Amino acid sequence: MKLILPLPLLTLLTLPLTAQEPAKAVSIFDGKTLTGWKAVNPANAKMWSVVDGVITAGDGKNKVRTNTYLGTEKEYGDFEFRCLFRISGDHKTGMINSGIQYRSYTKGTKIIGYQADIGKGWWGGIYDEHRRNKLLVKGDMSTLKHILKEDGWNSYIIRCKGNHHQLYINGVLTADFVEKDAKIATKGIIAVQVHSGGNAKVEFKNITVTEL
Repeated sequence: MKLILPLPLLTLLTLPLTAQEPAKAVSIFDGKTLTGWKAVNPANAKMWSVVDGVITAGDGKNKVRTNTYLGTEKEYGDFEFRCLFRISGDHKTGMINSGIQYRSYTKGTKIIGYQADIGKGWWGGIYDEHRRNKLLVKGDMSTLKHILKEDGWNSYIIRCKGNHHQLYINGVLTADFVEKDAKIATKGIIAVQVHSGGNAKVEFKNITVTEL
């Protein structure tokens, strides 16, 4: 007897069996140049440089006169961002603060979007920069305070999937946020910041993005 398979089943059986490849982390900083990055305000471009394989702004000796950002040329939607960062300076001279913008866009010399915060009193929170101008989620320091190196190297993970945002510092979940405003952009650039105020220095290295 001849067996006749239904067409959908016959088609399925003749398809090659291939496993879906997992998303891969891609380095977005070559450790030598700022290729793929640009200053949000060209007038502040000289504030950013690569020193000993590290993206650097400020020197820790002179006051940072204005907020400045260095952003990616590429936009990202759903992703996992990872980096090592260090912030240092004299808190007696003013605010020592930084952050990582994501799903952001530029308007003139401003950057608008979410910011994963860095700095005393702000660690691991999500701020809405130049849009709602408010802290959306305060960073949870209950565990992080025991392992944070305030003047040393720490790791940051920013994970965005749909309207769900999660921030981790040194592997500790500091912010878990669900965006309820459907009008908010779900794609944009990533940028690193040094905030105006005191004698600050910020450094970033080992920067990767996994697109989800």
